[in-house]
Amino acid sequence: MNDSSFDEDSLLALSGIQHFAYCRRQWALIHLEGQWSESVATVEGRHLHDRVHSRLSTEARGDILVARSLALVSRRLGLYGVADVVEFLRPVHESEDCLVELPGRTGKWVVRPVEYKRGRAKPDERDEVQLCAQAICLEEMLGAKVLSGCIFYGKTQSRVLVEFTQALRDRVEQLAKEMHSAFERRVIPPPGPLSKCGLCSLMDVCLPKAVSRRGRQVQQWVVRMVSLIDKDTGGAI
Repeated sequence: MNDSSFDEDSLLALSGIQHFAYCRRQWALIHLEGQWSESVATVEGRHLHDRVHSRLSTEARGDILVARSLALVSRRLGLYGVADVVEFLRPVHESEDCLVELPGRTGKWVVRPVEYKRGRAKPDERDEVQLCAQAICLEEMLGAKVLSGCIFYGKTQSRVLVEFTQALRDRVEQLAKEMHSAFERRVIPPPGPLSKCGLCSLMDVCLPKAVSRRGRQVQQWVVRMVSLIDKDTGGAI
């Protein structure tokens, strides 16, 4: 992504990068058309986030400070959102460029975002790119390197540590760039692999099988018309 900065009116929802990484059609239906449909999974996920955000906005736990519902923004990525939890920890071996000073607190602190998810760890990287995007926002806002974060999965009641590698950062940069391009075009893409659709709450809105079948029919019609034209003209068009 280039070094240009997005203005406030051009910012996109950071949470959308998880949708975009999983299914561009899902992202477009939600973020371009405003479509949404609840399922058991989405309701449970919303309740989990509500419980997290309903607690004190900040609290101390020994050498850890916990901040909830922290507003995030990256003018470079063009994303804004809210972090479920950001933890500030006393440093152990971190270098100076990984430390921040906090108002009203002594010493310096390490920054670690924590995202809460209802289910369990995914086979793809959609959750990791969302967390990494949060980290890039925090780096831009606080001026300190964020090396890792955690995802808490409600189904397994476990935390997964995520290292923000350069490959993951590059992936976030590319997805953010593609999101802005897709938002400017405002085109709803066709469905992707139908194997992803089974648990999507937008199945009845997306209609992936019907759209895919219609798309194949149109493609077959175009191929048939072109072949007929070639036959009539001897290929000389």
